[in-house]
Amino acid sequence: MTTATGRPDRTKYVLFDVDGTLIDAVRNQRRVWATWAERYGLDADEVYRVALRTRPIETFAQVAADRDPHECLAALHELEDEDMRSGVYTAFDGASELLHGLSPGSWALVTSNYEHRVRGRFLRTGLPVPGVIVDAAAVEEGKPSPVPYLLAAQQLGAEPEDCLVIEDAPSGVRSGLGAGMTVWGVNASVAVEGVHRHFASLREAVPHILAFASA
Repeated sequence: MTTATGRPDRTKYVLFDVDGTLIDAVRNQRRVWATWAERYGLDADEVYRVALRTRPIETFAQVAADRDPHECLAALHELEDEDMRSGVYTAFDGASELLHGLSPGSWALVTSNYEHRVRGRFLRTGLPVPGVIVDAAAVEEGKPSPVPYLLAAQQLGAEPEDCLVIEDAPSGVRSGLGAGMTVWGVNASVAVEGVHRHFASLREAVPHILAFASA
């Protein structure tokens, strides 16, 4: 297909964060970190406050500097895997309609979590799984580095300027912006600094995302 100017239409791609964007995992994350904090005799509220804005290894350095970070990470992973098996997960309103409305091969997941947990959560919430998932194990530099989103675009065969990133967190927004992509924020009462558009909920964003993908 070509446009009126004769230029071939360019496929648009949508790259999604997972936790906080498609899956409501706040209660799960808080419960996991509270259990982890209890195991190490730490204040759960303080640990969670730090964990919200740092990656796990950085969290351990701040709240448990005297502990072996590898041991801390192994304990956290154990708790997260158990929560994935037994916890209650909910997809945000509009997530199923949105993902089923996108063409196969035109979207991907870019997460700081691990692929097996994402697949487990999607299976339990009935969300479709795309062909491309860039997880924590796929990159040496996680968000806010642009590397995860650039890798997703590469695996989709997309140019960064043809990609729309859907995020809820500042680190993810910075990652998408650093990759040279359009970034929309969802599921927050106040817009994250830098987003090109802001929606208070994923549901509100659904028709606009589908319109972008079909343009």
